[in-house]
Amino acid sequence: MPKPVVPEEKRRRRRPTKSGTVLSERLIVETALRMLREHGSSGLTARRLGLALDADPSTLYRYFRGMDELTLAIGDALIGQALEGWEPTGEWRDDLRSTGLRIHAAYVAHPQAALLTTNRVTGRANELAADEAVLDILRRAGFPLADTVRIYHAFIDQTLAFAALDAASLALPSEALDADESMWRSTYAHLPADRYPRIAEAAPLLATRMVTSAYETALDMLLDSAEVRLRKAP
Repeated sequence: MPKPVVPEEKRRRRRPTKSGTVLSERLIVETALRMLREHGSSGLTARRLGLALDADPSTLYRYFRGMDELTLAIGDALIGQALEGWEPTGEWRDDLRSTGLRIHAAYVAHPQAALLTTNRVTGRANELAADEAVLDILRRAGFPLADTVRIYHAFIDQTLAFAALDAASLALPSEALDADESMWRSTYAHLPADRYPRIAEAAPLLATRMVTSAYETALDMLLDSAEVRLRKAP
């Protein structure tokens, strides 16, 4: 049976660790993010996290029931970073666009953490706040409820899917990433036009576009579609 998790204020260490640090859920999550950035997902274990925090690994279970719950907290922290300082303007398209770009950027800034969390549902405070904000933007814009849920679904999944795709590229070893990106110049740009006329025609543009994220373009296309749908709403 999993151990019950008591409120944050009741599970803080009364005494600091040897390094003088008082543990908290936020500190554990921030340290886990740093370890993921430096060592990847294989480097994030309770033992290594305990060492990084100068605390016994068993202490971590006073804050999280296990490493999976810590993973959910990491994902929720990324959403919290995305929402920090964000305020709606009342312009639904601008608000939805800025929210998507912020969430995507927060995940891509932590590619190893993104690979662990983009496909998870945390049910935590920041995720709930983001969901409520997106749904509220759409409802205040005048979208019917069914369209609101449909667009919300596409918006969230598209944002997280692109975050995972872009994070996967960034998480590659630098040599592999450089090789993938140079392929558009070294191979695609030199394909014979008689066999690959469309690729040859587009090669200069492909070499420029394909090494960047398509998320912003895809987001604008989704918003264009939503805007058309709003005009047709009864």
